[in-house]
Amino acid sequence: MDVPAVLERLLNLQHSSPSLSRDQVAEIISVEWIDNWGANPRRATVILSSLARHRLPGIAAEVLKLMLARRVEVNMFHYTAAISACQKSGKWQLALSLLSSMSDTRIVRAEISYNAVISACATGSQWQLALSLLSSMPEMQVSASEVTYNAAISACAKGGQWQLALSLLSSMPDKRIAPDRISCNAAISACEKGGQWQLALSLLGSMPDMTVIPNEISYNAAISAFEKVGQWQLALRLLSKMPNTRITRDEISYNAAISACEKGGQWGLALSLLSIMPDVRIVRDKISYNAAISACEKGAQWQLALDLLNSMPSMRVIPDQISYNAAISACEKRGQWQFALSLLSSMPDMKLIPNEYSYSGAISACEKGYQWQQALILLNAMPDMRIIPNTINYGAAISACEKGGQWQLVMSLLRTMSDARLLPNEISCSAAISAFEKGGRWQLALSLLGSMPDMRVIPNEISCSAAISACEKGGQWELALSLLSSMPDMSLIPNEISYSAAISACASANTWQLSLSLLSTMSDMRVVRDEISYSGAISACEKGGQWQLALALLGQIPELQLLPNLPCFAAAILACATCSLWHATFGLLSDMLRLGVEPDAFTFSTLLSECEQRGLRAAEQDLSLRLPCASQARLAELHGHCQF
Repeated sequence: MDVPAVLERLLNLQHSSPSLSRDQVAEIISVEWIDNWGANPRRATVILSSLARHRLPGIAAEVLKLMLARRVEVNMFHYTAAISACQKSGKWQLALSLLSSMSDTRIVRAEISYNAVISACATGSQWQLALSLLSSMPEMQVSASEVTYNAAISACAKGGQWQLALSLLSSMPDKRIAPDRISCNAAISACEKGGQWQLALSLLGSMPDMTVIPNEISYNAAISAFEKVGQWQLALRLLSKMPNTRITRDEISYNAAISACEKGGQWGLALSLLSIMPDVRIVRDKISYNAAISACEKGAQWQLALDLLNSMPSMRVIPDQISYNAAISACEKRGQWQFALSLLSSMPDMKLIPNEYSYSGAISACEKGYQWQQALILLNAMPDMRIIPNTINYGAAISACEKGGQWQLVMSLLRTMSDARLLPNEISCSAAISAFEKGGRWQLALSLLGSMPDMRVIPNEISCSAAISACEKGGQWELALSLLSSMPDMSLIPNEISYSAAISACASANTWQLSLSLLSTMSDMRVVRDEISYSGAISACEKGGQWQLALALLGQIPELQLLPNLPCFAAAILACATCSLWHATFGLLSDMLRLGVEPDAFTFSTLLSECEQRGLRAAEQDLSLRLPCASQARLAELHGHCQF
């Protein structure tokens, strides 16, 4: 049997029997044929080298073992060819084993053997072993070359060890080894993976000083480094510079630049880059479109995202799971739940299987569209699609039920998560506490807040503020204040929402002094006082009969460059009306109309009641004439129900 025939049978062996054995290899390579290799070792080298090119390390190793078993002379080239097969397929364990066995057969390890093993470690992301092999070479009296260092730097790059990669690069001149383009490119790639865009740019700029000319790989790695951190300006600058340096831009260059624009929130520039790719004779691929769709998603441009997705088949680009997930997420950003559901349902028609991210986007879209029923339908349908719901899926469903005021369903979802051994995250817990707050279940809100540390979830400002609001709605002002005061102990800084809820809690309990104290504390703690916090404090003064303080607080609001809102005016009007200050009451009405704040039904009722009690029919008529047309109609409606 000649060499080509043996090769053909060996290559077919992997397809016919993935779990091969030495007997199967021996059946193809007869004993006589192996024995003849002693006279012509080159035949074995041809066989092993071909197996390396076809990435068949297992068969190569078995051929080598047969040669040793038949005591056929095995040399360094045979071992190197077998190790090279391991390197190409990432079988670093087998490569190390073969290198180790070279000593047993008294074959001198050469640089080329080490290079192949280190490259195998690089392919398998085993940077520690790669560095260990490099450091052991002097002991074995084997000199490292630029190929050796390049392989070691690549191993560090794939392992995210940019510091070690740069250290190896800088040590090469000390070893009288000149860094080449591969060395620099691998180091730039290491910086890219480590998010070190400044160092990547510096390396690119220093390559000419090392008499190394950058190529498209150098530029692409640097652009990718900018992409990782959203430095879109630098990415575009490098992209535009490439033609001036006679470096060809390819789809990798453009894809990285589009992704940089996507991460930098520049959806318009991302679309512009995508549109000019055909003009510079660069084919747009799946990565190009996915990056552009993601850019539209981050920019809340859901229509454009859908247009891109729909245009892909006409451009002979088949959308994948990533394409659909990005488009669904774009719809979710704007609450376009119908389109999100349509995309999800159409994925099987494209022979695409939705995953947990697909469902998370669709459920969140339903949540933003206040479609809690649809959100639950999607969550319950996931097991039928052989998709196990995760924490994010449940969190989106809990948020949907929270918006729909379905606190009982939130409880059910939390129990289901517990049964599935899923721990809610801070978003889920905050949404659940908010649901309990809206449902007036302050006990449940406090219970969940207290159990968060046991679930390895750290309470945040949102969850605490929701719990304080729950206490406020439940009339538990002492608990609300206790929660507010305990936030610093949890390394949380109370915000305007936390204080406003506590102020409202004190207002409901007719403790206006505490409300004013909290409002003052907000200024001391440099927490922004807003219309909500002021309306709560004004309401507290109203309930305490402190109309002067109520008016004083209302007057402070413009000083903070804020406009008083309806609750602020309504509370102040009620405070004045309660104390029979009808001139002040109608003065506040004038201020409301001047600022464009339209009174609501409660304010109308308060004003009409004031007119009724004082017999101010002229004032009532004047009130009617001074209100906007829409307000006049409502006033007339209210007037019809009043008995003068």
